[in-house]
Amino acid sequence: MIARVVKDASYTAPADAPLVRPAEDPDIFAIVAVVNENARLGHLLPRSPENIRSSLPNWLVAEVGGRVVGIGSLVAMNPALVEVRSLAVLPEYRAYGIGALIVRELVEQARARGIPTVFALTRAVSFFERLGFVITDKERFPEKVWKDCVICPLQHACDETAVVFEMGRELP
Repeated sequence: MIARVVKDASYTAPADAPLVRPAEDPDIFAIVAVVNENARLGHLLPRSPENIRSSLPNWLVAEVGGRVVGIGSLVAMNPALVEVRSLAVLPEYRAYGIGALIVRELVEQARARGIPTVFALTRAVSFFERLGFVITDKERFPEKVWKDCVICPLQHACDETAVVFEMGRELP
């Protein structure tokens, strides 16, 4: 597969090439479907259409043949820190580099906004390490802990690892 990241949603990709683009209103239910499929597998927390709609400018979608097969969002914690959140690809589309395309574009968005630090909480540590992220302590991100972790049902049994990418270097 040849992948392409575009800023203009009017671009039409070849049928088998992943296309990463900003999410739009018609994508909301497709995003919810990808989130909920991954929530069913224990990878993400479920989200409602209203939750997605209220944060739609933060989302990217990856589509193949017009079908949304991957998603990710970038959430500001403070002016110098953003989180890669809700990164997911449908199981049948994994191992094609779609998740990496989404992360690279999210990091580039942060870079363009002058945000020096991008982090994620993840179980897929090696995936993020291949993209230049390094393991760090969760305590480095109190905004995340106090904003989201305190309401997470897995708060006391969290199995996610914090990873961080500091601007000033290129993505692999």
